[in-house]
Amino acid sequence: MKRREFVTKATLSSFAVIIGAEIVYGEKLLKGYTPLALQDPDPFKMFNKNPEMVVLNDKPWNIEAQAHLLDDKVTPNSKMFIRNNGLVPENIDAKNWTLTIDGESVVSKKSYTLSELRSKFQQYTYQLTLECGGNGRSEFDPPAKGNQWTVGAVHCASWTGVRLRDVLEDAGIKSNAVYIGYHAIDQHLSRDPEKEPISRGCPMEKALMDETLLAFKMNGEDIPLVHGYPLRLVAGGWPASVSGKWINRISIRNKEHDGTKMTGDAYRVPCEPVAPGEKVKDEDMCIIESMPVKSIITYPRTGAMISKNKTLRIRGHAWAGELEVSKMEYSIDFGSTWKECAVEKSANRLAWQHFSADVQFPKKGYYEVWARATDSRGVSQPMLLPGWNPKGYLNNACHRIAVKVK
Repeated sequence: MKRREFVTKATLSSFAVIIGAEIVYGEKLLKGYTPLALQDPDPFKMFNKNPEMVVLNDKPWNIEAQAHLLDDKVTPNSKMFIRNNGLVPENIDAKNWTLTIDGESVVSKKSYTLSELRSKFQQYTYQLTLECGGNGRSEFDPPAKGNQWTVGAVHCASWTGVRLRDVLEDAGIKSNAVYIGYHAIDQHLSRDPEKEPISRGCPMEKALMDETLLAFKMNGEDIPLVHGYPLRLVAGGWPASVSGKWINRISIRNKEHDGTKMTGDAYRVPCEPVAPGEKVKDEDMCIIESMPVKSIITYPRTGAMISKNKTLRIRGHAWAGELEVSKMEYSIDFGSTWKECAVEKSANRLAWQHFSADVQFPKKGYYEVWARATDSRGVSQPMLLPGWNPKGYLNNACHRIAVKVK
């Protein structure tokens, strides 16, 4: 609204400065009219998102949920974060869509239509946790460049598709294969057709896992356009950037994939701990693979108020990349002591797990409820911000909500 108030009061020359070009016939603009180039689109209507979602960027679109919006055990589209690197494709022709398997380590280059993928290969459905590698970036100090995600760049939807392994094996995998790389039809922000906005991948071991899917349905329906319609890769437990959208080609590589945002410091952290703000050479950065153990309290929302002598029921989700969550705890005394929560088994491997607990408070006043998950290797979330890194990745500090007992 502030932007709109500004542009409606601006002069014609100001309009031209904002747009970056002369407004031809600008003198004919009706009083109070805002040029289309300056009218804000409504992402909540465009993408069918809950109006409580938070827009971090519109070029490209990046939108996150708030913790309380993620209370569903299976995340609906309306509450799923959006992380894009380029422009959302337009005028997709699903009937003529093809997926091509190529690369140095493919036995024979092959292409498949969507109908061939559906009919030729067995279909599977899994709940899979996808989390942006930069989720929690806003807490790092000194600040890290990039979208300032808080806690809402994570979701766990139900995905249906065919196993990537089955398709790759149908084309044939040479013995020297070490990596796959994906390619998609989204445009670079510059609209330069020679530039890919993002082209990441994963080692063959991850590509060949049962749960790594070429998906065409989400929560039982066609995948929404902004989430990758008509075909996307879904590789749960790893940074969501590995799960490329709008996929039309996958290369079987005989080397680590070197596509856009696979090199430099993109989706990499220092191989060894560094001091906050320290510069790190590219060769000293390691690719992020399995995501760290993490949890989120989804009920109640922070700022909850309850009456004295009342029990507060909390609930939420926990996940641990390729591992399971073995223990879930909460604290109301800033981490001095911890009590166990009930934690459920996951619906399937790589799906998040649900936890709950009944919390009692000793007296009136202000409290914080902290949540801490421990993975199957005994590694627990840090109570506060973990080690700093240049891009602000992998913040898995304990989630906290404020509660007032009156």
